[in-house]
Amino acid sequence: MYQFAIYVYLLGVVIASLFNKKVRKMWRGENQALDILRKQVDPNAKYIWVHAASLGEFEQGRPLMERIRKEHPEYKILLTFFSPSGYEVRKNYQGADIICYLPLDTIRNARRFLRTVRPVMAFFIKYEFWYNYLHILRHRGVPTYSVSSIFRPDQIFFRWYGRNYANVLKCFTRFFVQNEESKRLLANIGITDVEVVGDTRFDRVLEIKEAAKELPIVEAFVHGVPSLEWQKEDDTSGQLPMVFVAGSSWPPDEDIFIPYFNQHKDWKMIIAPHVIGEDHLKQIISKTEGKVVRYTEATLENVANANVLIIDCFGLLSSIYRYGSVAYVGGGFGVGIHNTLEAGVWGVPVIFGPNNKHFAEAQGLLQCGGGLEIHNDGDFCRIMQVFTEHPEDIARAGNSSASYVNNQCGATDKILDSVRKEC
Repeated sequence: MYQFAIYVYLLGVVIASLFNKKVRKMWRGENQALDILRKQVDPNAKYIWVHAASLGEFEQGRPLMERIRKEHPEYKILLTFFSPSGYEVRKNYQGADIICYLPLDTIRNARRFLRTVRPVMAFFIKYEFWYNYLHILRHRGVPTYSVSSIFRPDQIFFRWYGRNYANVLKCFTRFFVQNEESKRLLANIGITDVEVVGDTRFDRVLEIKEAAKELPIVEAFVHGVPSLEWQKEDDTSGQLPMVFVAGSSWPPDEDIFIPYFNQHKDWKMIIAPHVIGEDHLKQIISKTEGKVVRYTEATLENVANANVLIIDCFGLLSSIYRYGSVAYVGGGFGVGIHNTLEAGVWGVPVIFGPNNKHFAEAQGLLQCGGGLEIHNDGDFCRIMQVFTEHPEDIARAGNSSASYVNNQCGATDKILDSVRKEC
């Protein structure tokens, strides 16, 4: 049944590639992957293979790759992606020796891929369960690990009709899961080589925080003066303004928070939308009152008196959260929230929409009091009113966010310690 489904899927991809640019990139990339490998694989090298479906999984695998590269230079790293949203953004990543798409999971592709690479070890990040690749890896005796995986009762592996497919999980040498529930669910189907280590994303956001960029334009926006003036030791300008940072926002998110700040100009607002397209940027500006400046058009002078700063470029959001009093992470009124940890690591309260139930880190933030869920603009207004009238509540929730993130770090160390014992 799986083999049949793969070929049906393959036919769908071929057809969709005729009409969809993203699918066309993926299809071409998969077709070119084996040629890339034949040209770039060093037959005398030992390769560790890391597979990440997309950009989010890449960020989970990144701490692991960089530690291996630093501590075990005798290995080379092959990084594969399934989605263009991962490959196109990270195809020039310096932490891997070879980067390519992973050819679709047919028996023929899996055999050719593994015959070419001959990995000595493989890591699949989170939800990656490629039936043919995994069975051939097991047949070849290659240690294979599932990293930062998380399981729920409604997944196919734990349904009566999915028990045959669940055999794919037995191909893994070990699971490094995020929580105890995942370990219990796996035990119920006879899989016991499982360690609860947490999520490597916590390690990653701490690394990102340590490497955060200094952003003079944003500092000038927040403090209302040229970047370095506020840092002078004799500065007596008083308290900083309250700053709201909205990251990875979509139109449904913006329809909730923008009207509030149109009425409450004692706050400054930074918006970093998920989609940075001209139409979306114009839409945001049309909804926003007061002086609005786009980051790419900002100077230290014109941004100092602005009410709203729109981030119209990529790569800055994780550093921008440091300037916020309160953060909002978008996506919770759509397919699912984006990265709440990038905000929480800075010790700010994190607000997000209701579609967060399958995001363990969001649930953790809610439980510790560092995260706040909203369902509509009324919820948002009530939260912001409390924060405005009681700034001490901002500090309390922010401290909870920071403590939660710091207490969850260490998964990368645990994984490497466990793997070393088998090497």
